[in-house]
Amino acid sequence: MTGREMLLDPTGMDERTADGTLAPRPVTLRGLTIGLLDNTKPNATALLRAIEAQLRQRTEIGETRLYTKDYFGTPVKDELLTQIAAECDVVITAVGDCGSCSAATVADGILFEREGVPAVSIVSDSFFMSGRAMAKVQGFPGFEFLAAAHPVASLDDDGLRQRAETLTPDVLRVLGVEA
Repeated sequence: MTGREMLLDPTGMDERTADGTLAPRPVTLRGLTIGLLDNTKPNATALLRAIEAQLRQRTEIGETRLYTKDYFGTPVKDELLTQIAAECDVVITAVGDCGSCSAATVADGILFEREGVPAVSIVSDSFFMSGRAMAKVQGFPGFEFLAAAHPVASLDDDGLRQRAETLTPDVLRVLGVEA
């Protein structure tokens, strides 16, 4: 007689997948520390910095801190998640421009929300369904994330600035803040 085999969750997630509650939203971004999580995809840092510039024009944010994940195709590691949650008031993570990185970017946002840090995840519109599938797998099917027009990786500075101008009002909306 054989024993039962343990099945592993291929997403690498655990019991945290049962919480679908958003972190409390700030009333304003004035003076808050904004975490920018780069997933290592081309132009991720540039897009995040362009959004930072837009936020500085529209609000009175405090400092920003840039962090970089080890690998784009998996969720943020616990150690980095804990560090960012301790150091930042809100987090913006980007950019999902393929299937696995879009799913991981959405998972990152959900993980920050579950740590009590409001988060905005940004994927490209071509991989929106991948992000939506990850939100469902994470037990947070209503998690709102943003979709930038594809592509992002090949954009020049002007194209990134335009994407940031388009995304920033929704970044503020998702965070619950009016400019």
